[in-house]
Amino acid sequence: MAEESDQERTEQPTGKRLEKAREQGDVPRSREMATCVMLLIGGSALWMFTGPLVQSLNRLMTDTLSFEREMAYDPALLFGFLGGRFMDVAVACIPIACMMLVAAVAAPLIMGGWMFNSGALLPKFERMNPIKGVMNLFSLNSLVELGKGILKTILVGTISWLAIKHQIDSVLNLSVEPLKTSSSHMPYLLWSSFITMVCALIVIAAIDVPYQLWSYTRKLKMTRQEIKQEHKESDGDPLIKGKIRQLQRAAARRRMMSAVPTADVVVTNPTHFAVALKYSEGAMSAPTVVAKGTDAVALRIREMAAENNVPLLEAPPLARALHYNTEIGDEIPEALYTAVAEVLAYVFQLRTYNTRGGMRPDAPDELEVPKEMDDPLYKRKAATAAAQARAAR
Repeated sequence: MAEESDQERTEQPTGKRLEKAREQGDVPRSREMATCVMLLIGGSALWMFTGPLVQSLNRLMTDTLSFEREMAYDPALLFGFLGGRFMDVAVACIPIACMMLVAAVAAPLIMGGWMFNSGALLPKFERMNPIKGVMNLFSLNSLVELGKGILKTILVGTISWLAIKHQIDSVLNLSVEPLKTSSSHMPYLLWSSFITMVCALIVIAAIDVPYQLWSYTRKLKMTRQEIKQEHKESDGDPLIKGKIRQLQRAAARRRMMSAVPTADVVVTNPTHFAVALKYSEGAMSAPTVVAKGTDAVALRIREMAAENNVPLLEAPPLARALHYNTEIGDEIPEALYTAVAEVLAYVFQLRTYNTRGGMRPDAPDELEVPKEMDDPLYKRKAATAAAQARAAR
């Protein structure tokens, strides 16, 4: 069951999947919305530039129906005259054509954005597969497109019939009106009918856009296995990353162990914890932790300290407090200054005894260690309290 769920496309597409699809030219598109935008802009352009266009058409009609007698016997003169009138109409259509061109370029930007992908120009022979073509005829997308076509025909046809029925008397009156009067009435009738029909397409576009977005997301949905594979490719194989972390920890442990011979003292639990301290007067403001560890690592620290004649001191509360509240390379906390000072004083007296002889110093046995610092969670609790105090201020 778990294997089957991993192969089902139930997960939303990741950003990488969406970006890859876009690079391949696969973006959500709505032809209904693009058509609706182009028709609206085209209708608006016709309405804005109706005056110059109607005037040029009037001149074309009147001049071609009444022209000089010489033109009937001179084809060159006649064609030159007609060419000039048609040129007037063409010039009047230039603003409309420019707005339509802008609409054609801008329409894709509304949904999916404008892009060019040369891969779409390459031939795809799998599209020539007749079996796949037959299957596409009965796919969900084909059924939706069929439904949209039927809905568009019914809706646009009904609204067009209502619009024409409402203005049928005005249209018939155009035939009995003077040319100039009918020329001013006709653009309004055409534009109002056109906009009414386009409004029907707005309804279809409003339905098509959410469907196209849903269909696009559904097509790009991923299986859990694909998401896991993508994470591996993006972040690296967890096994390899784990091996790298293991090697890094080993390298850090070797560097830490190499610092043990330089330590001044190793404070132990005596068996579970070991913390190596170093202090150079003048070079350090406070003693520093150069190595620490538990169990097997603590045993290795003690062995290296013994091999290099680094003093070992059993002080369980201090060893635990240092281990819980410091990291390698950190200076010891201020609350442990007194206890560590006693330890270092003992170490320096021990060195003097080893070199000059005399009375052997006694190891400190009652070190002042705050009880709260002998807690694995003390450092985290202190950081949380400090953060809350800063937020309160």
